[in-house]
Amino acid sequence: MTATTPAERPRIPGGRVELPPGAAGADPRFVNDDLLPVPLARRRWTTYNFAALWVGMAHNIPSWLLASGLVALGMDWLQAVLTIALANLVVLVPMLLTGHAGPKYGIPFPVLARASFGLRGANLPALVRAGVACAWFGIQTWIGGQGIFVLLDKVFGGHWAAAREVGGQPWTLWLCFGLFWALELAIIHRGMDALRRFENWAAPFVIVGALVLLGWVAVKAGGFGPLLDQPSRLGWGDDFWPVFFPALMGMIAFWATLSLNIPDFTRFGAGQRAQVWGQALGLPTTMTLFALLSVLVTSGSQAVYGAPVWDPVALAARTDNVFGLLFALVTVLVATLSVNIAANVVSPAYDLANLAPRLVDFRRGALVTGVVGVLIMPWKLTSTPELYIFTWLGLVGGLLGTVAGILIADYWLVRRTVLDLGGLYRADGPYWYRGGWNPAAVLAFAAGGLLAVGGSHSAPGTGPFPADGLIPFLKPLADYGWAVGLAASLLLYTALMAGRRTARDGGR
Repeated sequence: MTATTPAERPRIPGGRVELPPGAAGADPRFVNDDLLPVPLARRRWTTYNFAALWVGMAHNIPSWLLASGLVALGMDWLQAVLTIALANLVVLVPMLLTGHAGPKYGIPFPVLARASFGLRGANLPALVRAGVACAWFGIQTWIGGQGIFVLLDKVFGGHWAAAREVGGQPWTLWLCFGLFWALELAIIHRGMDALRRFENWAAPFVIVGALVLLGWVAVKAGGFGPLLDQPSRLGWGDDFWPVFFPALMGMIAFWATLSLNIPDFTRFGAGQRAQVWGQALGLPTTMTLFALLSVLVTSGSQAVYGAPVWDPVALAARTDNVFGLLFALVTVLVATLSVNIAANVVSPAYDLANLAPRLVDFRRGALVTGVVGVLIMPWKLTSTPELYIFTWLGLVGGLLGTVAGILIADYWLVRRTVLDLGGLYRADGPYWYRGGWNPAAVLAFAAGGLLAVGGSHSAPGTGPFPADGLIPFLKPLADYGWAVGLAASLLLYTALMAGRRTARDGGR
């Protein structure tokens, strides 16, 4: 509902906005160099840069395991690929909607959230997103370290796994974990331009690595026929749909994090065309291709070894070719680095900077993320896959979907993409609301989150929730958490803001 000031009205091709000098003020509670809009001269990411970003992020071990896990649930290769393709087409929509503010205003996610939640209230969604990212950073780093450890153990004839244990794990595994952790932080410390360059060459390298693994399995299986003839245990009837919808929400939840903080990347875009085409070409196509590779390789492993080998690291470790092992090691390293740096470090670095701009800049935020990712002890998180694949993704998806609904409603329905750019940094601007908090956003977040995750449930012995759900009558909604959270918060926030405007206009 807020118009820009005349000095801020876009007069630049593509409707992009440049912040006039001094318009943001100098309040250290809300301003630092990393949170200020990216100048137009530095908004130069192209369609290829965004597509390469998604190629690099999509090709990683956890997404591979998600795809092969659908086959484990009883789907055949076609059902699994179609489920993942549909999920990524769905999640692409909020990606593009929230990403629009990036090229237009040059602002990161926590600053965009100030328009809806308030200058102080934006810390609520930012910390939710940052907490999820820190946990994922730790999990991904542990998985990457394990991958390096398994492959090096094969190279060194099993001596690494036989090393003396420290804290229940071989000291060599801790070494792999620590080195991988340090390498990630070293790359992100060099800033976003270093990330862009890394993604540019990492993306095609990982694709080649996955295709090599597929070719190797196909040769051992005697062709592609055995990879395609594994039947579905679910069919397309009544047994399929109870598995399909929770799986679809889980696939959406996997990238629900990025659907919030995608402005952290699109703020560097050369224009809307670059971010729209780059994401549309990069996300659904890449995830579908990677899903196809995953399920075909998994089916091939079943034909070769008599049982499916879901983990690509474990599968690569079965070869006796030293060159093949080293190639697989480098592929695992690059794939995990690519997704973890982009998806799980950039966002919390900005989010933590938003919490305390005076003390935390982008690099310090990245370091805090790395430390928290270790403190959560990811080796314990990954010890129970039922808990941290299904329960974790369901809970995360519901909460993040709720935030996405509020952001989309505010930016597109309430403000029609028009923001007071300088006001996003000033306590005397239009986004101060009540003491820096927007009650409408907080209420919509609470109500949407309750509906999305209130019915969370776990099978006996596989998770932290009761079998009948935390709130039993909400249990039927739990399997659709992301969609429920997004729709409920979007509708409620829009209604509350419309009522607020009506009450304000009526008082004049």
